[in-house]
Formats: sequence, C-alpha cells, structure tokens
Amino acid sequence: MENELLNAVLPLLPRAEDGGGFHAPTLDEFFPPAILFEGTPFEINRIIMVRLIAVALLILLLWIGTRRMRVVPGRGQSVVELLFGFVRTNIGEEILGRKDGRRFLPLLTTIFFLVLVTNITGVIPLLNIAGSSIIGLPLVLALVAYVTFIYAGIKDRGGAFFKTALFPPGVPKPLYLLLTPIELLSTFILRPISLMLRLLMNMVVGHLLLVLCFAATDFFLFNASVDGGLRLFSVGTFAFGIFFTLFEILVAVLQAYIFTLLTAVYIQLAVAEEH
Repeated sequence: MENELLNAVLPLLPRAEDGGGFHAPTLDEFFPPAILFEGTPFEINRIIMVRLIAVALLILLLWIGTRRMRVVPGRGQSVVELLFGFVRTNIGEEILGRKDGRRFLPLLTTIFFLVLVTNITGVIPLLNIAGSSIIGLPLVLALVAYVTFIYAGIKDRGGAFFKTALFPPGVPKPLYLLLTPIELLSTFILRPISLMLRLLMNMVVGHLLLVLCFAATDFFLFNASVDGGLRLFSVGTFAFGIFFTLFEILVAVLQAYIFTLLTAVYIQLAVAEEH
C-alpha cells in the first residue's frame, strides 16, 4: 500500500534529471524582468506594460462611446452612460448627497474606472496579470483618496476638521488620553494603508490561484505519468481554473466598487458636521 502511494506521488515531484515537474506559482510572478529601458527611471516590465495597455484601452473605449453623443443614445453611449450613472447614483450621490456627489464625481469616476480596468487585466488572455497586483498603483490611489479626504475636511471645516476628528465632542475629557491616539491611528494612518492592502492582496491572491490551477492542469495533462490516471486530475484543476476566473471577474468589479465607495465614505466623514 505504501509503495502504491509513493508511486502515485512521485510523478508530482520535480526531478533533477529533467529539470522540472510541477512548479507552484511564487511572488516572483510580480517582479518580471524589464522589457524596455532597463536600468533607467523609465524601465518598463510586463506589469507596467499591462497598465499602459489597460489605460490606453480605457481611453479608447470611452472616446468611442462618447465621441458622438446623442439625445437617443446608441449602444456604446448607453454602456458608458450606464457606468457613469452607476458611479454617480450608487456611490457619489448615495454617500455624499447631490451637491458633494457631483463635486467629487470626476475623482470617484476616475478611481472606479482605473481600478476596474487594471483589475480585469488579470483574466484577459495574453495579459493575465492585474495591473493593480503590485503596490505602486494601489499606493498611489490610496494616497489620492487620503489627500482628497484631508483636503475636503480642511476646505469645508478648517481647523475644526482635525479637532473634531481627534477630539470627538461629548466625550469626557479624561478619555481623550485613550481615545485621541486611537483616532489618530485609525483615521490618519490606517485608513490609506487598509485601502491599499485590501486592493493589493485581493489581486495578488487571485492571480496566484489562477496560475496554480492552470499550471496544475498543464502539468497533469502533459507531464504527469499516465500510470494511476493522474491525467484525470487535469479535468478538476481546469474546472477550478474556470471557476476562479469567473470569481476573479466578480472580485475585480467588487474591488473597484469597494475602493471607490470607501473613498466616498472617507470624504463624507471629512465634510460631515460630526464624526
């Protein structure tokens, strides 16, 4: 029995003589070699190229959808208006109200579309990795949201913004010794970090799952020994790969929505009369 189990497992292990076997995905996936301008500040690798392609496609699609605006919209215009209307109604005006919702709509719309297209590249053939799966883009977007949050608070409420945030009204003064450091940490330090990590880690984990499933499918189908029927496992890993691909599309959309929604929530907390 032990020999049969060993014989079934051995084909899964890398063999020195053929230099291979099954290789699980690693974090090296997110640090590809340079493609252009290696060693310069303008160095472009695969993920940077994916970002550039995603942004170019987004601009192209928005231009095609809005270049001939009509009272009775065509299909392209209808899709663009639907997406803009979703951000305006379900995020901007829902969270910030009509006035502030329109005021910050350009920022919220930009964040939503940029996160969406850079997330969705993770399931597009030939691209196959999310542009938001390394820290640069999530960090920049989180900083933009954070700076907007601070700007909105100062512009609408002046110095009272920091006073109300750090010293909530109605609290006994001795409790400020405990409450103020907590508010400082949670409001002004952890918010941008959590916003960044939520997007980043979802895209990293999603990519690793997809690579694991399809790499296992390739291994079982083309490299595994036929003894013991190991090739049948390729059906299961491929099915899981398809499932996780559909799930990753859902996650890509949800993360765009959540990132934009939280940005609107933070702005709303900054302009609200009380925290």
